[in-house]
Amino acid sequence: MIDTPANENEPETPMIFIIVGRAWRDKDGDPTELHVFLRAPDDDSAVRATLNALADEGYEEADLDQIGVLHEAPDEEPHASAYQGALEGEVAIVTLK
Repeated sequence: MIDTPANENEPETPMIFIIVGRAWRDKDGDPTELHVFLRAPDDDSAVRATLNALADEGYEEADLDQIGVLHEAPDEEPHASAYQGALEGEVAIVTLK
């Protein structure tokens, strides 16, 4: 995975994205609400990596609603651990009930 941003202004810390959406393991089943944290050079790469990670976890379909860049680490779990995982290169998927 490329870790440098797509523009000339390199930040001091890597770009950590959060993607909010829903995913389905079965097309006819109930959706799982989720937040995905990952490091990526741009939003297109972040979306692509998110969809690949969800497929690897057995989700058949996903609806991604929002994408943003986090400028500081979240304070509360499980988001703080997911952010740390993203800094380390993981695609961290937080499922919500």
